[in-house]
Amino acid sequence: MTLAEPLLKTGEFGPGDSEWLHLLVGDWQMIADLAQGDLVLWFPEEFLSSERSGRGQGGPAPDAGFSGMAHVRPSTTQTVFHRDMVGLRMSTQVEAAARACWFDQATQFLDRVDWNAESTMRVVLYPLVRNGRTVALLSLHHGEQSGRMQGRLDTVFRETAREILSMVARGAWPDFSSSNEASRGNPRVSDGVIRLDAEGRVTFASPNAVSVYRRLGFADALTGHLLAELTRDLLPAAEKADETLPLVLTGRMPWRGEVSTTKVSITFRAVPLRRQTRRGEERFGALLLCRDVTELRRRELELMTKDATIREIHHRVKNNLQTVSALLRLQARRMSSPEGKQGLEQAMRRVATIAMVHEALSQGLTQNVDFDDLINRQFHLAAEVASPGQAVSTEMTGEFGHLPSELATPLALIINEVVANAVEHGLDGESGTVTLDGQRAETGDGQELVVTVGDNGVGMGVSYIEESGVSAYRPTSDGEGLGMQIVRTLVASELKGSIVWRPRAGGGTEVVITAHIPEGSVDRT
Repeated sequence: MTLAEPLLKTGEFGPGDSEWLHLLVGDWQMIADLAQGDLVLWFPEEFLSSERSGRGQGGPAPDAGFSGMAHVRPSTTQTVFHRDMVGLRMSTQVEAAARACWFDQATQFLDRVDWNAESTMRVVLYPLVRNGRTVALLSLHHGEQSGRMQGRLDTVFRETAREILSMVARGAWPDFSSSNEASRGNPRVSDGVIRLDAEGRVTFASPNAVSVYRRLGFADALTGHLLAELTRDLLPAAEKADETLPLVLTGRMPWRGEVSTTKVSITFRAVPLRRQTRRGEERFGALLLCRDVTELRRRELELMTKDATIREIHHRVKNNLQTVSALLRLQARRMSSPEGKQGLEQAMRRVATIAMVHEALSQGLTQNVDFDDLINRQFHLAAEVASPGQAVSTEMTGEFGHLPSELATPLALIINEVVANAVEHGLDGESGTVTLDGQRAETGDGQELVVTVGDNGVGMGVSYIEESGVSAYRPTSDGEGLGMQIVRTLVASELKGSIVWRPRAGGGTEVVITAHIPEGSVDRT
């Protein structure tokens, strides 16, 4: 069951309400860490519309309870629920307060709740109100052992959590304009917490936040400083900070930012804090999370450098292979023997096929190849090169998808040889059509790719030939060229598959090639 499903079934809530709940659940780990307690999202098991409830808004039926829709545990303290609360019913001790919370739209505080005889806890129920309607309930759970405050850090954390939960109850947070950027290195509560006043002055900094600024070169206490000005002074004179950074470091906008020096990279995330006044929502301060991502960015840079190096290697291999292909073409032009000329042209075609795979690899960040794009060009080229003076048309169907490079190169060579063979021997100098089809299917340990090359030529009678495994390594038979020996060898050794020559329905011949794609290399995008 998704968050949207129970809301939209009622007919009283729109997509905006369910999307807001998705934003909340996607970001409420921060609240659980600050509050140092479990958070659970609840919705009535049976919902009555506003017309049937007679209360001016829809809500739980008289005898209905509440069911858990989402649950998050804190990473800053011990959880109070060892079972996941999603799909479970709310404790009967809390249901009366939950109904009052829903309809009165007022926060409910409950002490010493014996939750289904599992543990004793303190519970706070918040109504989540949007556009004057309660859309769900949010409960905060603390174990009794967590009642003692451990110091100023815990006090500030829980006070900040109460302020954010108050905004959540009013529907003022999360804001749809907030950045939902999912880049690596987003700061968390455990990384560093800074509290700002309305002017952007530091009123509190956690020990981890102080350590972050020590790495930037500031060894004094942060409290009392205007954080935006302080950070700007710590950056090198030549460093150009993001123009949005001051808005983040003053807590004016719910955005993310990053500062980098030659030695340190720090990410920031701002959560403006607002309270309800007679003039509406008024900002009175902000929560700022910060994180040292120096090592993370260093690893990312190393990966980018390695990727660039690998792409450059593929590019140079492609250039070298194209040079070899050009040299073979020049040599073929000087050959007087038809057999020698044909052999060089075939070698040139095979080298060019491998070069196309390396060209595709040089243009991407992964070692996977968009085989549909590659083989579409190669298929038409192979048929054209093998049919001088013939009117041969080509048709390509199905989908190959992305393939690992160790599979793409031999498969491209195999298709190249089979298509050339279909034109030269299947059509036997006559006009006709060569088809290519690719289909993928799930198997127990990966996927299977089935490639079919067909022609509407003279056919092979009733013959049926299948090659797979070690049988493909047999000596070349009479009348079989080097191309077919290459095909059989690559199918067995590189594709770990099989190849079948058989009569084609409607006349002609079709060749069916089966290749195994290992689980670790299957592209899921």
